[in-house]
Formats: sequence, C-alpha cells, structure tokens
Amino acid sequence: MPPHHPRAAPGNARWQPSRPSAYGEHSGPDARWTADRTTGTTCRPVIQHLLSALQQRAEEAMTDKPAVVYVLYIQGPPERVWDALTDAELTAAYWGHSNVSDWRPGSRWEHVRTDGSGVADVAGTVIGSERPARLVTTWADPADEGRGNRPSRVTFDILAHAGIVRLTVTHEDLPDEAERAAAAAGWAAVLSNLKTLLETGSPLPQEPWSVPAGR
Repeated sequence: MPPHHPRAAPGNARWQPSRPSAYGEHSGPDARWTADRTTGTTCRPVIQHLLSALQQRAEEAMTDKPAVVYVLYIQGPPERVWDALTDAELTAAYWGHSNVSDWRPGSRWEHVRTDGSGVADVAGTVIGSERPARLVTTWADPADEGRGNRPSRVTFDILAHAGIVRLTVTHEDLPDEAERAAAAAGWAAVLSNLKTLLETGSPLPQEPWSVPAGR
C-alpha cells in the first residue's frame, strides 16, 4: 500500500492526503492503475450502453404516436383465446370479419368480410407468433399498402392464470387522436363480444359496435 494512503500511516506518522485528479478520487500511481483498469473493463461498456439507451429514447420520442391498451379477463384456456383471435370461423362469429392467415412470422394476414365478397378491410404482416401467448401484426387499410404510409401495430398478449386468461391488446402507432378514439371504441366492442362468445357459447344478441355513441 503506498505511504500516502491514510490506512498506511503507522502511529503518529505524518501523511499527506492525495489530491483529486482526472483519474478518480485520488491521485497517485495506484489511482492511475485502478482508473485505467476500470475504464478498460467496466466504464466503457457502461458508457456505450447509456449512449445506446439515450439514442433509442430519442428515436422513440421522434416517432411517438397515439396508442390504445385494452385489458380484459376471460374464463377459459389460453389456447381457446388464441383460436378466437386467429381462427377464421371463430372470428366471423363475433367480429363480423374472418381473420385469415397461416399465422407464421412474415406471412400476410387479412380481415375479410363475411358477406361472401372476399373484400379485406384490414391487412398486414404477422410480425410475431407464439401460440398461445403472443401475436403481433401490422394493421393497415389495403388501399394504403405500397404508398409508404406506416401501418399501425397490434399486439395480443395472452397470460393464463388458474383457469382464467388476461388478454392485453395494444394498438400502437396510430396516426392521430381521432384514430386512437375510434380504435378504443372498436376494441371495446369487439373484445366484449369475444369474451361473451367464449364464456357463454354465443356472441352478444346485437353487434356491440352498432350501439350509437353517447355521453
């Protein structure tokens, strides 16, 4: 231990406290060695991580758009909830559209009318698919595809617990507040119908999205 270190002073021997320096709290060869070793093995990765996090937050702030998060609880197994989101016949029973895809990451999916016209009112790409826990898709008007418009993104998170399921739907990257309000109303209606179908065997007697908006 260097003689200038306070713990190295025997008895009443005089010692001089080291002065702060650019290498750390104290100067001297031991401080320089410690600082060099710390900077090389610890500080540099930490600094790089902090810079990366700051850059990510800046990018997120630049692309921050309205989002909707809807949470509901459903009695039943998670596989049944997954099927209700991805099976064409089941979605037709409560959504008024059939969700059609093979649900593999990278595949196209379509929200097709049930009137036999074959028209898709929504289309997108499957971003992530982990049955029965998580499904992520893009969401766009087919007429806007190829025009450079950024699609919104929908994530379904399914968490099973003691015979019930917590379903969290996150619809993000919406273009404006008007679209956010429309999405919030739409998801409330559709997911209420989904819950009723899975728990009773039948959807609501009337399409919930047809209820007039009120106060």
